[in-house]
Amino acid sequence: MYQLLKREGRAKRGVFHTVHGAIQTPVFLNVGTAAAIKGAVSTADLEQIKTQVQLSNTYHLHVRPGDHVVRQSGGLHRFMSWDKPILTDSGGFQVFSLAALCRIQEEGVEFRSHVDGRKIFMGPEESVQIQSNLASTIAMAFDECPPSKADRQYVSQSVERTTRWLERCRKRLDELNRREDTLNPRQLLFGINQGGVYADIRREHAVRLTEMDLDGYAIGGLAVGESHEEMYSVLEETVPHLPLEKPTYLMGVGTPANILEGVERGVDFFDCVYPSRNGRHGHLYTNQGKLNLFNAGYETDAGPIEEGCACPACRRYSRAYIRHLLKAKEMLGMRLCVLHNLYFYNTMMEEIRDALEAGDFAGYKKRKLEKLQN
Repeated sequence: MYQLLKREGRAKRGVFHTVHGAIQTPVFLNVGTAAAIKGAVSTADLEQIKTQVQLSNTYHLHVRPGDHVVRQSGGLHRFMSWDKPILTDSGGFQVFSLAALCRIQEEGVEFRSHVDGRKIFMGPEESVQIQSNLASTIAMAFDECPPSKADRQYVSQSVERTTRWLERCRKRLDELNRREDTLNPRQLLFGINQGGVYADIRREHAVRLTEMDLDGYAIGGLAVGESHEEMYSVLEETVPHLPLEKPTYLMGVGTPANILEGVERGVDFFDCVYPSRNGRHGHLYTNQGKLNLFNAGYETDAGPIEEGCACPACRRYSRAYIRHLLKAKEMLGMRLCVLHNLYFYNTMMEEIRDALEAGDFAGYKKRKLEKLQN
């Protein structure tokens, strides 16, 4: 159940109650594709850096170790020793990212595994079955993610297919949630709005999704080639047609600035690989702008990554030491940088929630963007 606690313009402050605990929104989902954050970050670390929700990938966990292995271990929460909410994406994005390895048809998608080349078929029923085996808190409906600027006729046909797939997902999940041997019979389902950069297709699809009365609603198919301005325009056209009393999730987005703009337009959930990926390459987020630890100027810098930061890296280690670790290709260097970046993101979401509660989100956003643009 989603509770809307406060609004400032379109921006929302809420709480989403799940079987694995309450999610304070707006929230950033920490991306652990294969049931782990890349960069040797443990679930104990996630607790230290204010993580509320962990996101894992249906397709990747199906390929290895296999969702049957996770099910035999008692589900993803037990498998990775994490007792807070987990969202699993559906595998639908791999239709986009692994386009050269897959073939789309009405029944579903035939993949070639990126690991060993074996054939894999995944349709709506298979995706939901895998996610039920994983026993995540929130399952995402299986969809197609066409390129944002694909031909209008193709996008329109793709959206129709995504809607049909959603109906099949809901039917299958309802069946699974009624079974006695289901690990999480209270698994939630989010539908995904698609439509490329075509405002009318997005609006019409949002209306159709709303009529289905789902647990939550995602906006997919963005941050895949369109400009930031085009993405914000899609949000302005789409979000008002999604239900206010349900969470809205902008998938795969984004930078701190993207998140601030998304919150202003009514988005509750965000996820992105940027903080972990950039961290592994020594690129760090701070309130004074981005910092590249490989720059020679940090070779003897005894200060922390960011003064006043309470993350595990800044509390104990210097820029000079972490730079040395990165240059020496020591895993600890990547780990500390990823921890810092995720802490920065999670703390920013905390600040956003506080600003909304205080009725000062507009002021907070202005001040934060000015700092980030340094």
